[in-house]
Amino acid sequence: MTSESLLVETIVSDDPALRNRPIDDLCRRLNTSALLAETERLEQFRKSSANLYHVVRALFFLYFIHRFSLPRRRECHPVGKMPFSAIQMLRERRFEEAIRCFKTHPARQCPSAPVASGLATAYRSFAFQKLADQVRSSVRAVRGNQWMFRIGHPYDHPLRVAEPLLKVDPESGMYPLLRERTPVRMDLCHSAWSDIFFLGMD
Repeated sequence: MTSESLLVETIVSDDPALRNRPIDDLCRRLNTSALLAETERLEQFRKSSANLYHVVRALFFLYFIHRFSLPRRRECHPVGKMPFSAIQMLRERRFEEAIRCFKTHPARQCPSAPVASGLATAYRSFAFQKLADQVRSSVRAVRGNQWMFRIGHPYDHPLRVAEPLLKVDPESGMYPLLRERTPVRMDLCHSAWSDIFFLGMD
């Protein structure tokens, strides 16, 4: 598949010169028909790949194409109707079903701008859902973290303030101070912190 798809090759390549190519530059190389063919290959790839990184990157590529690349093509109609059932599915976070519902147009026909917008929203949300599911799975895999998903009331929280911290010093009349040192992670572009659990676990 990598030899047939420019974008899939970009995702799976071990060569940084290929893997780090800007998707906008890649999309500009392709005419609309070729770009739509690439979206179909990305669809097949994301459904068949067992690699989370590859799947999420393919979803974000599909998001970019439908949000930014296709709408500026003259073949993309600026006006169109959106399936109401697909909107309902988006609200219910049923993103895979919403994608299938939006993709009702023939494969070679450029979707209208509203449909492209709906698909972009579904792809982006689905990518973050995939990451969130992996975070939950990773956190739950550690026995000491399983309580996080069983909390129904504040009193169910197993963590408590240490008893010495609740006692006032009779000489100063002050409570003890707790000093904690942790690594600093600077986020200059607000990446939505989708990777912080993976960094922490590594």
